Amino acid sequence: MVKMYLNNVFTDPERLERLINIAQSSLLPLVKGALFYTIPLTLITFSIGLVLAILTALARLSNMNLLQIIARVYVSAIRGTPLLVQLFIIFYGLPTVGITIDPFPAAVIGFSLNVGAYASEIIRAAILSIPKGQWEAAYSLGMSYAQALKRIILPQASRVSVPPLSNTFISLVKDTSLASLILVSEMFRKAQEIAATNYEFLLLYTEAALIYWIICFLLSIVQAGIEHRLNRYIVR
Repeated sequence: MVKMYLNNVFTDPERLERLINIAQSSLLPLVKGALFYTIPLTLITFSIGLVLAILTALARLSNMNLLQIIARVYVSAIRGTPLLVQLFIIFYGLPTVGITIDPFPAAVIGFSLNVGAYASEIIRAAILSIPKGQWEAAYSLGMSYAQALKRIILPQASRVSVPPLSNTFISLVKDTSLASLILVSEMFRKAQEIAATNYEFLLLYTEAALIYWIICFLLSIVQAGIEHRLNRYIVR
């Protein structure tokens, strides 16, 4: 089918010219969707999710049973249900009980909760990877639990957690395409709207996929640079 489609395109100059014109005219709206919705949504939700992840990880590691239970239930519920279902509950489900949230804030809430649950396990594992001797050394200097955590443990744990958290961030860029299903005008939503007017779904979706790929490729380069600097720092 793909071969037949390509043959029809390249043997029909008028159709090929039409596809080129559509690709050119749709590029700017797609890029705007990425710049004004996809990337901001990613940055906002990752920032909020990271704070939530740290709090959740600390709750899991605390000696207070109530905090541990709340954190465990939260992580289990988020990791055990699809992100799409969570978004639908927030945007379409809550209005049935009188709670109406606009599309973008609803997406922020849904993605932040999701990132918080998954990233909390990364941060918790990073904290547990720090040798107990570091805690003992901090306590021997007269530090409290909070001071030891802030000055000794978290700085070391942050270096350990950078690679998996970077992967989470890159995955979040792609996951934001699900926001199109709750009417957020991000890049994939723009591709759907444009394709609905000219019926060139393959072209528009492929164009959107290429833009996602470019964004993620650039982010992977940044990630590699950060990891390289951290490795040099650790070696020294």
